[in-house]
Amino acid sequence: MHTQKQVLGSLRVEGTGVPIYVQLREQLLQAMGAGVLKPGDQMPTMRQVAVALRVDLNTVRRAYDELERLGALTLERGRGSFVAQPPAPRDRRQQAEAADRLARQTLAQAAAQGVEPELLIQRIAALVAGKESLS
Repeated sequence: MHTQKQVLGSLRVEGTGVPIYVQLREQLLQAMGAGVLKPGDQMPTMRQVAVALRVDLNTVRRAYDELERLGALTLERGRGSFVAQPPAPRDRRQQAEAADRLARQTLAQAAAQGVEPELLIQRIAALVAGKESLS
């Protein structure tokens, strides 16, 4: 429950032109990447998120559905939403294909937000080196 309150308190909706469901999806992925949300943790209910942020329930549902599609969440009817366990390790070819897809998506998103690819590379390298926090 403590984690749910922590997550609810950290979520923000900004008037940046980025769809609200995308903002939620990205913030929740960031919380997972930073270890705030760990595999097996129960997520706040969609209704709790909608009420806390004063947004439409369908907007939150869309964010959760996308997180499920990405494999980051598991939705269990009648029980709630949980942070998914990481997938089993892939072979090198599968890892390379997944990395290429993710790199293309990230570059496209960066371009849409006006972020230079070189700056993005530097920031990712700093995060990997542990020089900066993921949160």
